[in-house]
Amino acid sequence: MLYLTYALNFLLMIALPILLGAFLARQWGVRWSLFGIGMVTFIASQVVHLPLNAGLTALFANHILPNPPVTWKLPFNSIVLGLTAGLCEEIARYVVYRRWLTSARTWREALMFGAGHGGIEAIIVGVLAGLGFVNMVVLKNADLTIYNLSPEQQALTAQQIATYWSAPWYATLLGAVERLFSLTFHLAMAVVVLQAINRKNLWWLVLAIFLHALIDAVAVFAVSTWNVYWTEAIIGVFALVSLGLIFGLKPAHEEIVSEPVTLLPSTAPSPTAKPEEALRDKLDESRFNS
Repeated sequence: MLYLTYALNFLLMIALPILLGAFLARQWGVRWSLFGIGMVTFIASQVVHLPLNAGLTALFANHILPNPPVTWKLPFNSIVLGLTAGLCEEIARYVVYRRWLTSARTWREALMFGAGHGGIEAIIVGVLAGLGFVNMVVLKNADLTIYNLSPEQQALTAQQIATYWSAPWYATLLGAVERLFSLTFHLAMAVVVLQAINRKNLWWLVLAIFLHALIDAVAVFAVSTWNVYWTEAIIGVFALVSLGLIFGLKPAHEEIVSEPVTLLPSTAPSPTAKPEEALRDKLDESRFNS
């Protein structure tokens, strides 16, 4: 059973964003290039985000920056990690909208852009989960003594393998559920940041940074304080809020489908018509107007 659910978990992580992109392209005619640009945007944001976090960690570890009190260490780290993620990813989204996606200003285009941004994250996590699954399948019945591990490392590895294969089946699908929630959030943030462009108001960008920092900070704090189920429940609440933002910011005019206009023939008499034909036309017209 766990073989199936673990495999389904990482396959869903990879497939969900691709299926979403296919839906947007097929049903709404949104171009796939926006999906690709969203993917590149996320990767570019991590080029800044990951070294920034590493640099801050080094500064605190070497006491160049003052460390918070021990009781405040977890909340402080949660806030800092959330804030760096929000700043790097949402500013990257804004810059791409501003500099490269100058013609993408519709709600549907924002969704495709967000699908690519959150999608590549889901795909990367899914690939890593798949590699982890293959590794655990290999190690499940392996003789750990052949790997030249110390006794402590062997014991730790054996414990990790036992924990992996003793998980409840529903727990093995939490990764896919989390990616679904995260993907919904990225769609919402793409729509929110677009408002900063369309409405010429940077407070929308500030809102996106704040919301991104908040969800990441809460997730880091929750997973370190409570169990994983409570963490996913909290992220699920953010996903519901994200859905509200997505549809709340949908312009009314994008719901209108243009219908072909049929021009009716004029009932006015022809300028070349004879007087008696014109009179007959007038009488016919008056019958329908009475």
